[in-house]
Amino acid sequence: MRLAELSGRSGVSTATIKYYLREGLLPPGRRITATQSEYDEEHLRRLRLVRALIQIGRVPVSTARDVVAAVEDDSRDQLSRLATAVEALPHIPGTERDPATDLARRTATELLEHVGWRFGLAIAGHARAFETLVAAIAALHRLGYPCDLADLLPYAHAAAELAVSELDLVEEHGTPAERVEAAVALTVLYEPVLLSLRRLAEAEESNKRFGDGP
Repeated sequence: MRLAELSGRSGVSTATIKYYLREGLLPPGRRITATQSEYDEEHLRRLRLVRALIQIGRVPVSTARDVVAAVEDDSRDQLSRLATAVEALPHIPGTERDPATDLARRTATELLEHVGWRFGLAIAGHARAFETLVAAIAALHRLGYPCDLADLLPYAHAAAELAVSELDLVEEHGTPAERVEAAVALTVLYEPVLLSLRRLAEAEESNKRFGDGP
């Protein structure tokens, strides 16, 4: 397909596609004339991934480039490629070390050990996710909200069920590169789905408990 068709099918302007090409977010098309190139379904799929990262995930262009590079690095196994790609996604910054952070780190470690997730910490791409968890628990500690192991376990069990469902979707894709792309896209796109459903569920439960009417 030509650039105009790629633009029409993706909903992305030709100017933006050219920008992504210059920034290395899309592979070059197959040159057919001195001024024109041809693109295929691979370009369309990659373009949709990039748009998901930048528009939905609010990922900077430079970070999106790192994610794409991890997806394309077929010299590495699928697990390490996925870890690198997910590591590049936005995370909540860590906090300075203080008693609340030290307690939160112990709680987070105990939580992962309790549910048998120690393997994940051995993969570099999960380090920032762990630090985000520590920062969140530390904030709960400082504000005096419940965040002991018993309080956190329901969230861990729910996350485990979601992980099974998401990776089932990932395995429906054929090639390793397509699976890594799908895993990154699902990480970005399903987080707002999860957040929105959680808020709607809380509104529904709050209405049942505290509401006076339907």
